[in-house]
This record gives sequence, C-alpha cells and structure tokens, in this order.
Amino acid sequence: MASRRLGKIAVENAGLFLCDMQEGFRKTIQFYPQIVEVSRRMLGAAQHLEMPIIVTEQYPKGLGPTVSELDVSKEKVFDKTKFSMCIPPVAEELKNMKDLKSIILCGIETQACVQQTTLDLLEQGYNVHVIVDACSSRSTVDRMYAFERLKDAGAYLTTSEAMLLSLTGDAKHPKFKQIQKLIWDPAPDTGLLSPTYKA
Repeated sequence: MASRRLGKIAVENAGLFLCDMQEGFRKTIQFYPQIVEVSRRMLGAAQHLEMPIIVTEQYPKGLGPTVSELDVSKEKVFDKTKFSMCIPPVAEELKNMKDLKSIILCGIETQACVQQTTLDLLEQGYNVHVIVDACSSRSTVDRMYAFERLKDAGAYLTTSEAMLLSLTGDAKHPKFKQIQKLIWDPAPDTGLLSPTYKA
C-alpha cells in the first residue's frame, strides 16, 4: 500500500511564521481586521504552547511595523525586501531549530509573500500548514488561486480552529484551557465562502 501524506502535526516540532502583518497594508487587504484577529489567536496559541515564532516585516520603513493588535515585542522580527520569508537571517534561525518539521503560516499577501515562503519551505523539506482564515490579499481572485497553487504544491490548507485543536490534541492537554479561550468565540468571517453559500 502506498504511503499517504496525512499532515498530522505535533506541537513539539512545529513553529509559527507570521508574514508581514503591517500597518501599511491595513487599508488595502481584503478582510484585514478579521485576518489580524485570526492571526492574533494563532500568535497567542503559539506563545502559550511555547512554540518558536518568526515574524517578518516587508520594508518597514515604508510599510510600517507589525500592527499593534499583534504583540510581537518579545518575538524575533526580521526586516526584509524579498517576498519570501526565507531570507538568510531566518535560514540561520531555522538551522538552530533542529526538531522543527512543520511550519504554520499566517499573513499577507497570499499570492506573493505567503506563496513564495511556502514554496521555499516545501523545497527545504518542511511540512507547511497554511491557515486560510489568517491569510489574505488585495484581490480575492489572487487569494483563492494562490490557495489552489499552494495545495497543488503540497502545502496543507487548514483553518485556525482546526490547527489549534490539532496542536493540543486532547482536552486534557495542560494548555488546553488557554487555547479553548482563544476559540470560544467562532473565528470571524474572512470571506472564504461565497455569499450565496447556505449552511
């Protein structure tokens, strides 16, 4: 029987990448407040679970810092001009994370920095889990076709709640109560479903 890629994830060998969630994009990205809120949940969970976190900012001199809703004051933040997050200083960080196998990715823009980061990480042998309700673009068309491209390339597309429950895996997990608080209210609508969709 051929082996199957299941995309299971374990907190002890997973890290969070937060891509370019900056002030300069606030007025141009579709569903930006909602994407920020979902990213805030993912960041909070990674902090509670003591996972490695890498944050990038695209040309912060022009696009500003990471939005204030995301407290990255204690995290490693890297400036970049390259679209991929896989710049040399980040590559050095990854070398020091010997057990890291899976990377959870949130941010913008889906068809640019998120896509190029994902492809670079897949090429390096990492499992990449793209949080679809924490990624967006200026254009809905760009966003949706980028998700298709990433899935075809071998990334796992998932939602924030599914990921948070996968990372804990059990209601008896010592940090489950903190994570449960993050998902107690449903994630905001990030425009992934057609307005004609009926539950």
